[in-house]
Amino acid sequence: MNTYRVVPYAAMLLRLALGAAWLSHAFLKLAAFSMPAVGAFLNAAGMPTPVAWPVALLELAGGILIVLGIHGRVASTALLPLLAGALLAHTGNGWTAAVPGGGWLYPAILMMATLLHVRLGDGAAALRAGPARQAASRKPFASHHVRSAARVRS
Repeated sequence: MNTYRVVPYAAMLLRLALGAAWLSHAFLKLAAFSMPAVGAFLNAAGMPTPVAWPVALLELAGGILIVLGIHGRVASTALLPLLAGALLAHTGNGWTAAVPGGGWLYPAILMMATLLHVRLGDGAAALRAGPARQAASRKPFASHHVRSAARVRS
């Protein structure tokens, strides 16, 4: 089995899971918790209350772009400072999510997944294919070199 052929599909699964995580956080803030409650939470964590709306909208827009595969790397890069703030806000609470206020483990894992998405890209079935992916779809690397090697040997 050629493992290079599954990389685009693995990147797609990462993209879909990551986008779903961002969308769920945005919907929790916008629909379940209410923005005044999110603002109060951020204020208790030492951040200004008006940051609640930009945070929720950034999570919503980033989640949509990541799921659809439209400039997903850019969206993930834009979300990294938000994750750094979340990681700092939760550091004093311990590592697990079961503690009051939530621990730092979930933001750390989300940050690692986001960094991995920035590195791997959007993968298969993305609505906007980057230049490298477009070139790869025209001339697959593995099959091109296998055919070239076969011609040289014969």
